[in-house]
Amino acid sequence: MKKVFAILLALTMALSLLTACGGKQETPAQTKQPTALSGAVATNGSTSMEKVIGALSEQFMSDNSGVSVTYDATGSGAGIEAASNGSADIGLSSRALKDEEKSSGLMGTTVALDGIAVIVNPANKVADLTVEQIAQVFTGEITDWSQLGGAAGTISCIGREAGSGTRDGFESITKTKDECKMDQELTSTGAVIEAVAGNPNAIGYASLSALKDTVKAVTVGGVKCSEETVLDGSYAIQRPFVFVTKDGVALSAQAQAFFDFATSAAANDLIRAAGAVPVA
Repeated sequence: MKKVFAILLALTMALSLLTACGGKQETPAQTKQPTALSGAVATNGSTSMEKVIGALSEQFMSDNSGVSVTYDATGSGAGIEAASNGSADIGLSSRALKDEEKSSGLMGTTVALDGIAVIVNPANKVADLTVEQIAQVFTGEITDWSQLGGAAGTISCIGREAGSGTRDGFESITKTKDECKMDQELTSTGAVIEAVAGNPNAIGYASLSALKDTVKAVTVGGVKCSEETVLDGSYAIQRPFVFVTKDGVALSAQAQAFFDFATSAAANDLIRAAGAVPVA
């Protein structure tokens, strides 16, 4: 009996050990799930970047349903100030930051390139202008289309308001800073296009990404304003589209994720479809 009892005891202990081992093996591994992004991302600035920021925001929100990206079209100057004072996560500028803006703690990251097209009414016979001629027109040295090979008519210059990134880029490249004599100064690229479309003698400038078939873009020095000519540098009148942030100030998780997406190669097709030229 003692021998049988000993055998039974040994079997019981063995079964207990097997059960304990089996229990450990059945415990599922705990996998930490990534935290879904949520919250808002506020962008503010350049009206010329409307199509680009719209395309990027739409895709990002589709991929991250808990995030809302807002866009306030106030102009580059206001967007830079919004980034500086913290009222926006990301400022939008259609010009490079100035030295004094950089020294005040702001950083600029180029998201895309944009050609500034020189536009006339579709009825205008003038098809090509040099940068020098464009400067002469906007400073009032050339005042009639007949001086440029077109039909007689007083030239009406239409441009953007002071502080606009498009205006700053145009005047910097044509070397007409503070010298332009314009019949109309408008607060959006769309308004400039509409005004030129409605005036046979008008000339203006607009972002490549905003062009419509209601106006005609003249070639500049024989070069058409296009993605290819902007990227290879052969088109003379071009500027960057810039994300403005504060140096040393961390973005929120959702704002950083949006920034990273917009400046990556994954955004190239969206930027291109919006009419701008990707640089990633």
